[in-house]
This record gives sequence, structure tokens and C-alpha cells, in this order.
Amino acid sequence: MGMGAPEPPRPRRNRTTTAVVATSAAIVVACAAVGYLVLRDGGNDEAGPQPTPTSSASASADDTDRGAGGGGSGPLVPGWNTVVNAKRGITFDVPASWQRQSANWVSYVTENDDPQEKPLVGMMAPAVLKEKWCTSDDDKDGTPEEFSLASVGTTGEQGAKSAAEAAENTAETWVYGLYTQPDRSRLTVGEPESFRTKSGVEGSLVTVTSSGSPKKGKCDSDGKAVTFAFKNAEGRFVSWTYVGAHGVPDEVSDATIRQILGTVRLFEDGNGQD
Repeated sequence: MGMGAPEPPRPRRNRTTTAVVATSAAIVVACAAVGYLVLRDGGNDEAGPQPTPTSSASASADDTDRGAGGGGSGPLVPGWNTVVNAKRGITFDVPASWQRQSANWVSYVTENDDPQEKPLVGMMAPAVLKEKWCTSDDDKDGTPEEFSLASVGTTGEQGAKSAAEAAENTAETWVYGLYTQPDRSRLTVGEPESFRTKSGVEGSLVTVTSSGSPKKGKCDSDGKAVTFAFKNAEGRFVSWTYVGAHGVPDEVSDATIRQILGTVRLFEDGNGQD
């Protein structure tokens, strides 16, 4: 667990965050509540959160490290920034207020009671809105924990039989993992709908929300996830997901989510390999 990885922050309920340090042999992930996970070449990011405690790791500020370089197109919306998951062959844009993480940053969530901390779902190269949206020290240990408002990122969908299946499973797992576990009864799963981005990428879109989640801490809230699943240039199912706090005064609007989603496009320079 060396390789210059940061000390993982202390765990808090069902929220987990990860920071990735790339090496020539592997990607080492330091994560809250989990310790370290190694994703070698061919490892997948579909097991892999976000409104979470902020990691102490720092990302390089250049565009390539943030997934905005390397041959991708410029942003489709003036003033926005481009995010690239070259591994999955996906590009999208975010408003300038969203903080892009390193291209090798992976976020994921686990079951609270899983001693192995096996990721349920995850996203690679996310962009985060209001990284310090809420700060609390609910366990009274003297170390405040910071929670972001929302994130967007992309995922490989190994094993998915259809775009609709991938979109529903991924969106539902994000909201369950971050906001309602161990209770799935508070989830509302929308019907899959067809969606086409500005660049012509077609796939299936599913929205999942929670309601009435117990507020055990200052920063607890209900959650919302919007997942768009489609095939990349390699013909493999992949997905883009928004996940964030729901029912709060500064919740990200549906219009903004759809505007970001509309910029999703293929990045054919990515190897797209699982």
C-alpha cells in the first residue's frame, strides 16, 4: 500500500471516495473506508461514488491529466470544460464551476457491512460540483468530513445485455449505495427512455430518486441518479451518470443535467478495452 498513495480519510456511513495514483504497472486507489484497491490493465471501473468525503489526494492541473486533452474535441458549450474517459471512449463537457478530477481518478461505493469493501458501482474521471458542499463531524472525533453536492462520470458496463438494463442497474445502485442502504424501498426507478445526444449518440436513459431517507447526520439527504447507457466505438456498453443530493435547495436542475448529458460523445482515440 505504498507507491505514494495518500492516507485514506475516515469512513462515514455509506459514502466512499477514491483517489487514484497512476504507476507504470498499476493504478493504486486510496479510498475512504476501503483502504486500497489495485486496478491493473484491464481492470474495470464499473465497480466503482461521489457526494462523499473529499480525498486528500491532489490532481495535476493540466488538461491531459483532467481528461481534456489527447485529441478530443473542444467543448460543445462555450466556456465549459471537456472531460475524457479515454479507456471507455467517452467525452463530455461540464460547466466551469465543476471540478474535473484526474483522468485516472475512480470513485465507487460499497455495502456498509461488507468486510471486503467490494465496490458496487463506480465512475472514472468524474467532475465534481461543490466539493465542500457540506461539512460535518457527526461522530464527534474532531475531524470534520466534507461532502460534495454532485458528480458526473463514466463507466464500463461489462455484462450488460442492453442499454436499458445497464442504465437502470447503474442509476439504482448509485442512489442505493450513497443514500438509502440498506433500504431499497425508498427508491423510485423511472422507466427507460430513448435519448440522443447532440453528436448523435443514441442510448437509454433512466432516472432514479430516493425519498424519505433517514437523516442521521447533518449532511444526509435523499439522492438522485441519471444514467445514460449506450455503445462506444468498440461496440461495448458504457454509461454516463449524474449522481447528487436530491430535495435540497441547491440541487442541480434537470435542465443542467440534460445540458451536460447532451454533450456526451464518442472519443474514438480511447482504446475502449475492458
